Formats: sequence, structure tokens, C-alpha cells
Amino acid sequence: MPSLLEALEKKYWAPDNDFNEKAISSSNADAQGAAAAEERLISIFIPRQSPLMCVPELLVLNDCDIDCAGDFESIKEKCQRVRELDLAQNKLQDWQEVFHIVKHMPRIEFLNLSKNHLVGPISELHAPTISNLRSIVLNCTYLDWNCVDVLLENSPKLEELHLSLNNYKEVLIDTNTNEAATATATPTAHDREHNITENNDNDNINDISQQACNANECCCCCCLADTTNTQQQTEASKASEDCKYLRKTSAHKALKTLHFTGNPIECWHEICRLGRVFPYLENLVLADCPIKAIYAHEGDNQTGAEDTTQTDEQENDCPYKYFPNLVLLNLSSANINTWDDIDKLAKFPKLENLRVKNWPLWERLECTEHERRQLLIARLPNVSLLNGGGVITADEREDAERAFIRHYTDKPVSERPKRYEELLTKHGKLDPLVNINLKPDKHVKVLIIYNDTTQPRLVDINRTVADLKVSLEKVVGLPANKMRLYYQDQDYKEFGPELMKYPNKLLYSYNLQAGDEIIVDEKK
Repeated sequence: MPSLLEALEKKYWAPDNDFNEKAISSSNADAQGAAAAEERLISIFIPRQSPLMCVPELLVLNDCDIDCAGDFESIKEKCQRVRELDLAQNKLQDWQEVFHIVKHMPRIEFLNLSKNHLVGPISELHAPTISNLRSIVLNCTYLDWNCVDVLLENSPKLEELHLSLNNYKEVLIDTNTNEAATATATPTAHDREHNITENNDNDNINDISQQACNANECCCCCCLADTTNTQQQTEASKASEDCKYLRKTSAHKALKTLHFTGNPIECWHEICRLGRVFPYLENLVLADCPIKAIYAHEGDNQTGAEDTTQTDEQENDCPYKYFPNLVLLNLSSANINTWDDIDKLAKFPKLENLRVKNWPLWERLECTEHERRQLLIARLPNVSLLNGGGVITADEREDAERAFIRHYTDKPVSERPKRYEELLTKHGKLDPLVNINLKPDKHVKVLIIYNDTTQPRLVDINRTVADLKVSLEKVVGLPANKMRLYYQDQDYKEFGPELMKYPNKLLYSYNLQAGDEIIVDEKK
């Protein structure tokens, strides 16, 4: 497998045999001198370009099977201008090789290492400081969180981080391990009920085992009780072991953008750890992450029901507490199924750009896409960009808020969100809109007159005069080719009837109205 230097020379430095080829071709041209001179009118001389002394600022070497750096001095000489380096889909495995590459490119600001098998640990002692690096892409590298933390500590100016598609089910770095451990160890109501039931069962087992032992019948129940206690101790030790895996780190204040797409993470309290590690985060992309609800701690809002009441303690530790600077949030394809989570997103203090496509919540709503957008805009007063659309104008927001009031006016009081009362105070109580249908009628009831008989009939105005004659054959008893039709407008009878002599003319072009007359006459 080639080194980075070999792949670089193969791409940017061609062999020198092209000069000999040009010499051979020029001698052949001289041999045909006289005959070709008459036909050749203009001769253009193009000088041979000198080879590149150094590569451009954007260096792309993806999918080149690179597994090492190569000669460091040559890399430093040829790559001194490189600012962006793309090494995706190569065979790099050793982090020291990556550090050697970056070390000899002093101006590098962007590094893409996606789909490299960099699974080995990073030694904190040998990891150099990458002072100019501002963006790094680590998609599909499956790095453990210790490696991520070491990279962050050695990239003080890093502003953009890509950790998508790394199969992260939890975040194992945090600035406050005590709080995280408390969140992990705090039992939910279901857990407390389960523990009480388990303790009662254990007491019953102990009583039975004691009776059995007293009767000298069997000691297996005692063994069962001991086994149950051992399982409880094992589970407790496992929970404490999970807390030990959590790595305490310092906050990285330079990072502004984090891409975390496609990781199977379900709990929002794991995302809160990212907020604590990156307190100045402005853009967070969590697309295709199966997040179930937005809550601060594990066990909160697990039932999926909307709970509009919040205690003071919950308000102080709310799910948006750790994202004070977040401007863009992408939650598309999450597993969120309640409007309550939308109301929580509305409380993010600086959130302006939100994407919430492909939620299960939208599938069960019986409304159009436009009506759904209106309900979202009304619930999100601070959001100005929704699902990648245009900027929400003041008129669109006002229309959405009024539609929101009318939508919940006929709903029971228990189903009305807090936002309804806020908008009711702003716009007042609104009357329902009148349903006006401006579509033209497709059928008109006219009077068919033949001889002395008059019969009302419903006529399709999108049909032709010939079609009308065919439909009247059974009514008047005449074949269509023996009919002559006249149209009499009820408002202009003084002008007499109008002959309908064009068989392919559509009936709506006569401006038929209910009550007009169609007179049938027999051809002689």
C-alpha cells in the first residue's frame, strides 16, 4: 500500500518521458515539411509546463489505500501550502502516522479522516497540539470517547467536529461526572415499584426457606435467596462500573458546530452531556438519531404523555439549560411522538433554525402539510427557519397564530396547550372562518323543452353540444342527428334563443346557469 507521499507524487508529478515523445513527433513533422507547410497557415508554440513545486491548498487523496505518511521532510517541503486535507477511505490505522502528517503541514485547518480504521488508543503523552486545526471529520471511524477527548484537548481552535455514523449509543465524556452518575443512578417510579416488589418476593422466599430448613426438608430455597441477592449485587456493581467508564473532561469553548448524524442514541440526557462539554455550541445536527423525547434526566417523560406542569427543580435543570447559544438544531427522523417536545424546543433561548422532518407525530396528525407548518410556527415563536424553508415572515406568523387559535377553539380545555392562552391574549378570541367554495359548478340544472313538454335535467357543463344531444335521445325520443338545439338565457329572453350549431363547443362556454332553457327542435 502506498504512503501519502507516494500517492501525492503519483497524482501531481508525472514522469519525464513526455519530452521524448514530443521530440519524436517533431522529427516526423519535419520529414513531411514541404507538403504540410502549404496547408498549415498558423503555428502555435505552447511551452512545456514546469512541474509543481508544491501542491495546492486543497489536497484530496481519498480512496488511495494510504496507510502511512512517508518521508516527513518531503511532505513538509511539498505540502507547506496545504490548508485542507481529505484522506477519507484510506487504510490509516496508527494515530502516530496521522499526527506526523499533520505536524508537517503547519497551515492545515481542515482534516477529513472518514472511513479510516483508526481504532487504536491515542497516547496523551505523544499527541501533539494541532494549533491551526478548525474542522475535523471523523465519520465512520468508530472512535472511542477517550480518543475523541484527547483530540479535543489537543485542538484548542477546533470549531467544527463531525462524529456521524460512529454507532454511539451513549456519550462517555462529561464535565460533571457526579451529576451524570446521579442521573444514571436515580431510580424512576417504575424502578422503585419494581424494587419494592422484588424485596417483598425476597422476604417471602427467605420465610419459606427458613421454614423448610427448620423442617429439615430442603435447602434449595435458601440457595435461591442467596442467588437473588447475588444478582442484585451484580446489577449494582454493573451500574457503578458504567459510571466509571464516564471520562471527566474540561469544557471545549471553541467548538461551534457538531454533526452527530446517524448514531443510535435514544436519550436526551446523553445529548445534554454534549451541551456541557461544548457550552458555546451553535449548530447541532442530530438527524437520523432515534431520540424518543426531550428531557433532562433519564426517567423523565418516559410515558410519552404531555405534562405541562413543571416544578422549580425541573425548571432549574431543564433540557435546554446546557444549550444557551444553540442557533441551529436538526432533529429529523427522530422517534418523538408528542407536542410537548415541540413546546420544550420553543424554550431554547437562541434557537432560530429548526428541522423536525419525518417524526412519528406527523404521521398520526389528520391535517395537511400546510396546516402542520402553521401549528409548528405558532408553537415556536423564536424560530425563523423551519425545515429548510424560507424565512418566516411576520404575515405568515400572524396567519399561523390565528389558525392555531381557531384549531384549538373547539378542542376540550384539557387538550389546549399553554401557547393557546398566550396567543389568545395577543390576538383575542377569533370567530371561525366561513367556508367559501369558489370552484365553478360542474353540473347545472336546466329546463329541456320539446314540443309542449318541459323537463328539468342536470347537465354536465364540461361536455360538448354533441354529447348533450346523445344524452337527450331517450328523453325526447329523437336520434342525435335529427336534433337542433337552442339555448335560451333566462335573463335575456327578449333577444330570443341562440342556435347551438357547433357540435364540439363545450357547454360551459354558453355560461349556462340554473333555470336556463334548452329548446329541442326536430330537423325536417
